[in-house]
Amino acid sequence: MRSCFVASAGLLALVTAADLPGQALERPTREPEPVVPGVAPPPGPYAPGVDAQHYDFEISLHEGRDWFAAEALVVLALSESHPDEIGLDLTGLHVDHVTLDGRQTSFRLEDGKLFVPVAEAGEEASIGISYRGVPDDGLIIGRTRHGAPAVYADNWPNRARFWIPTIDHPSDKATVRFTVHAPGLWSVVAPGALVGEPRPTDPDALEGAGERRTWVWETRVPVSPYNMVIGATELVTESSGLAACRNAPATRREDLCVEVTYWTYPEDADAAVGKFRRAADMLEAMTWTIGVYAFEKLAHVQALTRFGGMENTSAIFYGEDGVANSPDDGVVAHETAHQWFGGAVTEAEWAHLWLSEGFATYFGALYFQDAVGVEDFRRRMEEARVRYLGSDDVDKPVVRREADLFDLLDRNNYQKGAWVLHMLRAQVGERAFGQAIRTYYDRFRNRTARTEDFQVVVEEVSGEELGWFFRQWLYEPGYPQLHVESAWDEDRSEVVLTVEQTQPSGWPTFRLDALVELRHATGAARRPIRLTERRQTFRLPMAVEPSLVVFDPDERILKTVERR
Repeated sequence: MRSCFVASAGLLALVTAADLPGQALERPTREPEPVVPGVAPPPGPYAPGVDAQHYDFEISLHEGRDWFAAEALVVLALSESHPDEIGLDLTGLHVDHVTLDGRQTSFRLEDGKLFVPVAEAGEEASIGISYRGVPDDGLIIGRTRHGAPAVYADNWPNRARFWIPTIDHPSDKATVRFTVHAPGLWSVVAPGALVGEPRPTDPDALEGAGERRTWVWETRVPVSPYNMVIGATELVTESSGLAACRNAPATRREDLCVEVTYWTYPEDADAAVGKFRRAADMLEAMTWTIGVYAFEKLAHVQALTRFGGMENTSAIFYGEDGVANSPDDGVVAHETAHQWFGGAVTEAEWAHLWLSEGFATYFGALYFQDAVGVEDFRRRMEEARVRYLGSDDVDKPVVRREADLFDLLDRNNYQKGAWVLHMLRAQVGERAFGQAIRTYYDRFRNRTARTEDFQVVVEEVSGEELGWFFRQWLYEPGYPQLHVESAWDEDRSEVVLTVEQTQPSGWPTFRLDALVELRHATGAARRPIRLTERRQTFRLPMAVEPSLVVFDPDERILKTVERR
């Protein structure tokens, strides 16, 4: 069925301006309020009774045009309780016709959705859509920093709807195939594996258009719609090396290793060398820390995107100026970590975005602990702490709903999320933490997860009840603000330590399992304490009076401390 669709849709290669007169390219009539990017859907199941299985998109791109033409095949599994009419997310484009299981059917465009009747469908429905137009968002048709024409998708969080029909929600993952017809000098990159070599588009009926080529990319594993992207312009490709070879059987190790490449504008190729020099090593290191790599390749791509980096599975897009002007590869480590967290294991709801951004921030920083040294890792975590504490985000919990999904891209989901993992590592210990991360990844790879799923895994592995930990750090706002006072009781040879939590009343009273280091002339001793109240006093035995009392000497708690 899918191959027949691709063959018939090959007629897109012949599309000319005459086939699409100017008046036909006008955007369809919409509701008075246009669709706004990033608006969160109402709570509850996003598409009950419907589960996307596969998307097949064929897209025709042309130099000098701000519009595109496309064909889509959407394969859906339907439950017994599916609605009589399903709504695919698609907005701002002209739909020519729609088919259901190969037969033309009625449809309507309303409220940013393409509604198709499926009452007569069985357990599976195949919806074919022929459409075209100028995208309002999601697909950027523009020019590179050097003035070359370029087309790049920029889907996060739910902006795929502006150029491809999908169930535009992270919980509904599916495989995807892109067939892209583009000018002959362009390269086209997308998620998945390249199906054959780029071939001349046959035939090329465009007078004066020059040679055109067709690229086909296909994923073997399901991905979320925000990862279903294409990038097309003049690019040069360089290899960073092979990695993730542990994915492969020993007899075919070199053949099945993952090739790590970087794709840049020709003018910026030399500048990009330093930025991506450790890209293969990052992938290799993370396979050993987290688990096997889930995807067919890893391409780092200079792109038109509103983000500094966008973790599209197996085809990461980076802001073009950052590639050209910044050799820092911290963003490369962050986006590489996303291939595991956000890519292979995807947050089931945007409210749980820290499972993507917090994890990528932490494991991106953790890479540098071995690659550069523990002090580099500590520096990165300190920078994350300072950025969070100095932000306006401290009054909001990490896990929360937002009407504007872009508001979730804050210091909570990135920096505080990373610190939650850092504190959890200290709480359960190195061995249990590492095992929990690997178990969580293996259990939910190519699926979706919520915070409670991660909590269950950590509790299973560690044997600890951690509801208090997840509640105070993720579902409540703020952080502990501590006043610490110490005195020496010479008669009892004890340090009298008083710790007061002074954070606002709207923030929780934190439980903190902390260490106190008592330093003296010939060494130091450490004592564990547990804070559970707003004000507590501890008596810590010592043979001699300490010269310095340090609360949390290893900086494993996200906090501020003021000494009295």
